[in-house]
Amino acid sequence: MSEPFLIGEDMTGGYGAADILHGCTLAVEKGQIAVIVGPNGAGKSTAMKAVFGMLRLRGGHVRLAGEDITALTPQARVAKGMAFVPQTHNIFTSMTVEENLEMGAFLRRDDIRGTMEQVYTLFPILKDKRHQPAGELSGGQRQQVAVGRALMTQPKVLMLDEPTAGVSPIVMDELFDRIIEVARTGISILMVEQNARQALMIADKGYVLVQGANRFTDTGAALMADPEVRRSFLGG
Repeated sequence: MSEPFLIGEDMTGGYGAADILHGCTLAVEKGQIAVIVGPNGAGKSTAMKAVFGMLRLRGGHVRLAGEDITALTPQARVAKGMAFVPQTHNIFTSMTVEENLEMGAFLRRDDIRGTMEQVYTLFPILKDKRHQPAGELSGGQRQQVAVGRALMTQPKVLMLDEPTAGVSPIVMDELFDRIIEVARTGISILMVEQNARQALMIADKGYVLVQGANRFTDTGAALMADPEVRRSFLGG
């Protein structure tokens, strides 16, 4: 059995003396969508931060393409091909849309115009508004800027922390459609999502976390069909 492209295995850790994660494992294959769901306080965002190196692990490890990256800083992980979009404060509000995208490419030394065109093809509204300050955009458009900026790094793995928080159902569906398109280009996607039912519908792999530990792990479709998952986490 070959190992998943990205895996945070048996992760234990937290803030200060308190552990929030208790032997939690998350993994995603190349070009697939893995979704982390669970109740509030389950440690979903903490688990993502641990995979990205924003949390010191007391146990377990993180590997990318077979390489142990547990000791690497978040910046070093970006250089290895990981991109993380936090839930809030994820754009530069006073900069234009295009300047935000340029900021995403700060590590690159090559021509970024091709990547920028790909982002504009994925999110056409951003091309229309490219000279507008990002702070003037709607919530859904800001999320597109944040995802677009992450894509400017040409990541192998895109990590999204609640990408549809606070947007309308129509915008949520549109964002999920775009996320599927990104995965089809071969990028692995690991995301935390409050809209569990909708997220599991697009997930190749789903993780239900409870109190920092894995409660259920299966394909998105299998979790949607599981009576206990439906009753406990999907509202029946």
